Formats: sequence, C-alpha cells, structure tokens
Amino acid sequence: MSSNPGFVFSDDFLIYHFNEEHPFNQKRVLLAKELLEASAMLYAQDIIPPRMATEEEIGLFHDRAYINAVKQADSLSEDEAYEYGLGTEDTPIFPNMHEASSFAVGGTLTAVDEVLTGRRDHALNLGGGLHHALQRKAAGFCIYNDCAIAIKYIREKYNLKVLYVDTDAHHGDGVQWAFYDDPNVCTFSIHETGRYLFPGSGNVSERGIKQGHGYSFNLPIDAFTQDESYLHSYETAFREIAKFFNPDIIITQNGADAHCFDPLTHLCGTMEIFNRIPQLAHELAHQYCNGKWIATGGGGYDMWRVVPRSWAQIWNVMKQDSPAKGIIPAEWRAKWQREAPIDLPKFWHDTDEAFPEIPRKKDITEKNNSLLENLLKYAKTIK
Repeated sequence: MSSNPGFVFSDDFLIYHFNEEHPFNQKRVLLAKELLEASAMLYAQDIIPPRMATEEEIGLFHDRAYINAVKQADSLSEDEAYEYGLGTEDTPIFPNMHEASSFAVGGTLTAVDEVLTGRRDHALNLGGGLHHALQRKAAGFCIYNDCAIAIKYIREKYNLKVLYVDTDAHHGDGVQWAFYDDPNVCTFSIHETGRYLFPGSGNVSERGIKQGHGYSFNLPIDAFTQDESYLHSYETAFREIAKFFNPDIIITQNGADAHCFDPLTHLCGTMEIFNRIPQLAHELAHQYCNGKWIATGGGGYDMWRVVPRSWAQIWNVMKQDSPAKGIIPAEWRAKWQREAPIDLPKFWHDTDEAFPEIPRKKDITEKNNSLLENLLKYAKTIK
C-alpha cells in the first residue's frame, strides 16, 4: 500500500505541561519525533503545523461555561476550580492552559482536514488523544477532549460514520459517553479492568443507549495481561467490530501505557503489542475506509524507554506499512541519554527484562477469552 501520511507537530505542544513532578509530560512527543528523524523516516515535507482550535470548535463538545473556566483558571477560587475538575492532583492549573489545550485539539482537527480533503490518506497527531475530559469537567490529565471534538467536527462538517478505537490502558470514557446515544459513532476501547485502575468504567455491559445502543464496545482485560492474550483480544474484536459497523473513517487513540514498564498501570505488554496495534488499524482503514485513518497519542508514562518507540512505530506503519526493526539510532540515544534517568533502549524490540513470569497467565487468558466471547456474541446479534 502506497501512503502519503502527515505528521502533525509544533513546539507549541510542549506548553501543555502541568509541572515537573507530574507524570504527563509532552516531551514524549518531541522524543518520538526526533527518533523518527534520526531513523530517516520523518522529513520536513511530512510535518504539518497544527492550528489552534477556535472556541466554537471546542464548543462542539465542551460546555461554554467550562471553556470560560479553563480560560480564567488562574483567577478561579478553589471551589470554582474543583467544580470543573481543575486544580486537582490529576489536572493542576498551569499557565496558558487554554492555549495549550487548544493546540492539542487543533492538531487533531488539522489531521482530520488533511485526510478528509484528500491531501493525506493518514495523519498522526501525537499531541492529542486526551480522551478522559468530559463535557464540563477536566479529568485524568485531560483538559479538552480532542478526540470527541474531532468526531463531532467530522459528523458536522463531513457527515461520515466514525469508528473510534482506543488502546490506552485506561478506559476511553470521555469519548464513549460523548457518543453513547449516537448510532453514527462506534467506540471500541480495550483497557485494563476498572477494578484496579482509573476511571473505573468500561465494562462489557456498557453498550450505549437509545439509538446508540449496540455501538459501544469494551474489553476490560485483566491486570497482568501479556502480549498473546492482548493481541488475540484486540485483533479479533477490532475485525468483528469493523465488519459490523462498516465505518467511513477510523480514529485511533494510541496510549502507550499497556507496556509492562509503565508505572501507572498493571498490564504486561511489550513492544510486540505496539508494533501490531497500528498495523491492524492501517489494514482495516484500507479495507473499509479507502485508507482514511487518523491516529493520536494518549497515555504513556515511561517516557524514555516505551513511548518514543511505541509512537514512532505508528508513523513507521503509516509510512511503510511495517514497524521498524533492529538498532535504535545511536545519535538519538547519545543526545537524550544525557537527560534520561534510566538507560535508553538499544533496540526497537524489547529484551528479556520486559517479559516477566506471570503465575496467573492461564487464568488471565481464560478470563480475557470469556470477555471477548461476550463482546463477539453481542456484535453478531445486535443487527
């Protein structure tokens, strides 16, 4: 498949920064970009500068009072801020928060227009993927929900059916609830069970309401799930859901926190997962959508060893239909090792330390297979 993808990037993405101690650090985006450049996979002609989303566009999903609160966050009382999920441990207030969040949204809208006007067949905005933000409340490190806004934008401007696929280890709750009654938007989230992890939602029984009943799909896989079970669940479900929904466009949210090195989750994936996730999205986008695929970033809190490689592989698949293999470029490692508090990876693949022994592996696999069977049964009988 020949591809003409676009990579949305600006240094403005880096101003989305809570504080030095916060686990969400958008330097991850720069690390991934420079890894691709060092690998001779990303060039100036590939890069598309994002625009800043307008308040009207943000208002396609978010409540006007909430947008005003974000703009005036520095002057809100503690109680006023708390009402909107601002000034919390997860989403502390930082300078230029509205502007920073508007660039994240604008980046995803830029990706949408590049693809849907035919200038590019795929587009990647690693500065986006802020899937937890709700209509009038910040949550889970997310101020504005660029994914939900982008889908609203697609529905309003292009009138297309959207399949949203979320592989973040945390449930894609904000996007699911935004379209829970909409039969033109199908959401699929594979994530660690909410029994142990924020936001606590994403059960198989969450299937939509009213006309949207049957268009919400969740696979809350068990903690300590490893590659084989994860990929079997993901690939089987994604194929069946795409067949069921027959989308016009696919949007993927690509959190990189299902890796065993991630400090905030309990899944035990390796780079094998992050090699395969974009390959399947690419394949199904061409099968159902004439290639129309938009990808965003998302979670991922091992910013040195995991996120740059995982996110770079999305672009590698968009560009050449296959993930990179072999040795990580020495110049990238030499530059960033001076700053990194841990040894940077030498290879695109993981070494033995990323394959822990999981005593409950058989039980975990059986439990995940049971969840998958439930989802598949539903997908096949809803119509």
